[in-house]
Amino acid sequence: MDERIVKYEQKMEKTLANLDSEFGTIRAGRANPHVLDRIMVDYYGCPTPLQQVANISVPEARMIVIQPWEGSLVKAIEKAINMSDLGINPTNDGKIIRLVFPELTEERRKDLVKDVKKKGEAAKVAIRNIRRDANDMLKKLGKTDVSEDEIDELEEKVQKMTDKYIKKVDAAVEVKSKEILTV
Repeated sequence: MDERIVKYEQKMEKTLANLDSEFGTIRAGRANPHVLDRIMVDYYGCPTPLQQVANISVPEARMIVIQPWEGSLVKAIEKAINMSDLGINPTNDGKIIRLVFPELTEERRKDLVKDVKKKGEAAKVAIRNIRRDANDMLKKLGKTDVSEDEIDELEEKVQKMTDKYIKKVDAAVEVKSKEILTV
């Protein structure tokens, strides 16, 4: 791989990794602790990620248990979950918080699949933008002492790289959609 286009492949790889982390936050009927990744808790006036103030476990397929390290945090964690877009009401017994994930309805599953496809499309657009940036850089190289044949060859490599990552995005969307639609 030519060192002039390696950084663009790294950007495409980051786009794919970002898509995977976004897919991790979409709940698919069973409990996944990653749905809590973006939840911030007010910890003595400072917004802190939930994972830094509590132990999170999945004792059953559709339940997450959150055990705060300080008992005083139970209310703050409960408030943060209620204010998030999770759509699940937490229950607590004073010491631990339980999140019970209801079975997803057919309509909700279809909505989630649409959301997954939207995120996949956004990732493809990001990859195409990276391709455009790479091609712009190559055109500038063409104005220097680099031959047109070499530029054409590099542009072809960039296109192949783009196609490869677009296929990876499509595959990730397909896997996540199947996971959501599986009852």
